[in-house]
Amino acid sequence: MLLAMDIGNTNMKFGIFREDELLHTFRVGTRHDVTSDEIGLSLMQFLAFAKVDCKEIEDVVITSVVPQVMHAATNAMRKYVGKEPLVVGDTLKVRIPNRYGNPSEVGMDRLVDAVGAYQKYGGPLVIVDFGTATTFNAVDRDGGYLGGAIMPGIRISMKALFERTAKLPRVELVDPGVVIGKSTVESMQAGAFYGYSGAVMNIVSLMKKQLGPETKLVVTGGLSSLFSKGVAGIDYVDTSITLNGLLTLYRQYKEAHVS
Repeated sequence: MLLAMDIGNTNMKFGIFREDELLHTFRVGTRHDVTSDEIGLSLMQFLAFAKVDCKEIEDVVITSVVPQVMHAATNAMRKYVGKEPLVVGDTLKVRIPNRYGNPSEVGMDRLVDAVGAYQKYGGPLVIVDFGTATTFNAVDRDGGYLGGAIMPGIRISMKALFERTAKLPRVELVDPGVVIGKSTVESMQAGAFYGYSGAVMNIVSLMKKQLGPETKLVVTGGLSSLFSKGVAGIDYVDTSITLNGLLTLYRQYKEAHVS
């Protein structure tokens, strides 16, 4: 079995693979001051719940956009799983043509998403990841990473609206079902949901014009299910893209290190 760990700004997501099958996933909140014991004990509880014997885990792979958490995460894997983790960008190389202006500037999460999506769906692709930030990633027909766009995540935008206005309340992020709100809460929800959906569709449309009409749209991330109702033209909703990307990179690593 393979344990894959994706450390994001908001959540840490874990996946357990047997061969190519993703058997179990779980996520916990990301804190910069989290300890290795907190990560390890959370993992042990999950494995017990999923009835997975820790001894069955052959390797651990990690990708992270939060450097402050990496020390705790790697120590947790050593202490609780007994494995030295393979870390994307370090021991685990991303073998994808990187056509960014400065390739080292690209976040590893964006590259791993590109690997995972291209492996499953081919190219060309636009991948929209609804996370703490919303990222748009363009992949050409040959699997090369071209670049993309980054915009503030919807939760960041809504938090700023609440904190910087005197009379607007904090509201639940949902599709209100109407674009003309009949209350302050409904109006804020309409502006957030339909405005954000429109911004996403505009960026995707412009990318598709550049990549070609056969371009597929894949959405992922914690809010992908919500915006799948407001964003037109989605071909695939896949919340396991990053984990599948980690599996693909691991397979490539193993093949390259076969004696």
